[in-house]
Amino acid sequence: MNQTLFKQVCTLIDDANSKDPNQESDGNKDWPKELLYSHRMADMLERFDPDSDDVIELAIRAQHIERWKSPRSDFPMNKKGYYQWRTQLYQFHADTLGKLMLEAGYDTSDIERAKLAVGKKNLKNNLDTQLLENISAMVFIEHYMLEFVENHPEYDEDKWITIILRTWNKMSEKGQEFALSGALKLPESLIPLIKKSIS
Repeated sequence: MNQTLFKQVCTLIDDANSKDPNQESDGNKDWPKELLYSHRMADMLERFDPDSDDVIELAIRAQHIERWKSPRSDFPMNKKGYYQWRTQLYQFHADTLGKLMLEAGYDTSDIERAKLAVGKKNLKNNLDTQLLENISAMVFIEHYMLEFVENHPEYDEDKWITIILRTWNKMSEKGQEFALSGALKLPESLIPLIKKSIS
């Protein structure tokens, strides 16, 4: 790992995400929303795969970089529009990270590798993409699932089982084992539903 380049890009990612106008609390203080998300992703990577290299760590830190610049409301409010938004976001995040890595001096092969992961390419075949999906799913379960449930009282149990399974199936077997090992802080009120979904 080139610590100088790595730290430089981490700083650039944090600087970019610090401009997020949306605020979110971690229970102790308010953060720019995507800055907090980025730090949660990096923390989860350290817990799950502490030996991962700098390129994948940058990809994981940058998964939502500057997400507020491409709001959901810019796309049709239907299923097709949702998938258009998600696809555009993947490319936007990948390109944004690529520019920061190039600015810092990373070589083309490292940049393309990071962009492949952030762009969610070749899931299940690309180990970097799969690792990013593992971390993303774990961060959602630990930090965001409960709020998501509370924001959608209209969903019935079958709908929640579908959502939980969709998240669960994005993880590798190693990721699923980690989630059930006690290393992941599952939302206590949702544990029965989670267990029912994956049983």
